[in-house]
Amino acid sequence: MERDARGPWGFSVRQHSSYWVFVVHRVSGIALAAFLPLHFWTLGTALQLDAFLAWTEQPMVKAGEWLIVVALAAHLGGGLRVLALEFLAWRDWQKSLAAVAAALTVGVGLAFALAL
Repeated sequence: MERDARGPWGFSVRQHSSYWVFVVHRVSGIALAAFLPLHFWTLGTALQLDAFLAWTEQPMVKAGEWLIVVALAAHLGGGLRVLALEFLAWRDWQKSLAAVAAALTVGVGLAFALAL
């Protein structure tokens, strides 16, 4: 039987918004780590620049670019939140840092989508 982990305030830890920010931060970091070798390989084989640039105009490539920018923004927002939690004295306003990280991610994703 699995125990339900409870935080100090009596609610399930996995229902807390900070848990989901942690999950997004970890998943985006893994996605970025998987993307970088592929990116460097693509740059290394891009000797035929015209063919490569034509390939990048495909809708799936555009969607992939958008996803990687959103993952980067999510990882940046989550990392800034972690730094604030580690190095700043605890204040009540720090509870909203998860919302700020999410807003930063959505804002960057929308700005990049509009620029495509």
